[in-house]
Amino acid sequence: MNDYDFSGKTVLVTGGSMGIGEAFARRLAALGAHLVLVARGEERLAALAAELAPTPVDTIACDLSEPGAARRVFEAATRDGRTVDVLVNNAGFAAYGPFDQVALDVHRGQIDVNVGALVELTHLFLPQLERRQGGVIHVASTAGFQPVPYMAVYGATKAFVLSFSEALWAEYRPRGVRVLALCPGATDTPFFARAGEAAAFGTKARAEDVVTLGLRAFRKNRASVIHGAGNRLTAMLSRLVTREVTAKISARLMAPKARLGTTKPAGALQRG
Repeated sequence: MNDYDFSGKTVLVTGGSMGIGEAFARRLAALGAHLVLVARGEERLAALAAELAPTPVDTIACDLSEPGAARRVFEAATRDGRTVDVLVNNAGFAAYGPFDQVALDVHRGQIDVNVGALVELTHLFLPQLERRQGGVIHVASTAGFQPVPYMAVYGATKAFVLSFSEALWAEYRPRGVRVLALCPGATDTPFFARAGEAAAFGTKARAEDVVTLGLRAFRKNRASVIHGAGNRLTAMLSRLVTREVTAKISARLMAPKARLGTTKPAGALQRG
């Protein structure tokens, strides 16, 4: 299981219309995959599908935060007997700001998309992924390696995704299924547009580079992979000190910065 040929395979990508999801779509199209792209924006999906022609692309416009959305995606993707070889759970939702200043429904939205929809889609598709000897890529985050004050719920959801992915990797690799947690740091995508740059620090990576690393790690049947040497170092160092120390450092780095007499308000960020 040290290689994987995407040519002719059907790959479903959530959050597939922009950012890392769009980069996955473009790279997989170049590799000869058939695509099923899921995102909220129907027009953006249609435009990307047209641009990727003659690659076969089906689109499903769906908000994964809505009840029953994962089931609707599964039914649409498998209609007429179609099967999926690889699932890329990329759709993500985050909020930045003091915990009590972010609306409760926004916190719940993060959990519903980052955890609920991801788990449900994985559960629904896993039997056919096993039959097809394919796998799943979960786009996690370097936020999953330590507490993230001012993005507390987002960090916690990504810690879940990391643990969940590595557990499934160990459980299903003897059955021929690959499971990867891809952990990027700040990436140059529209993900940060709504909350501003205060929600990220450090140099932003190119989405294309994150995808290249992810596909390489998937082919090698890795359980998880971190993009960027600095991010790998940070994840390693977080294991060498107490979690209290890590949380204090993160709080200083992530605290809203006063600018021109104002403080950056809480905001929401969306991937796909």
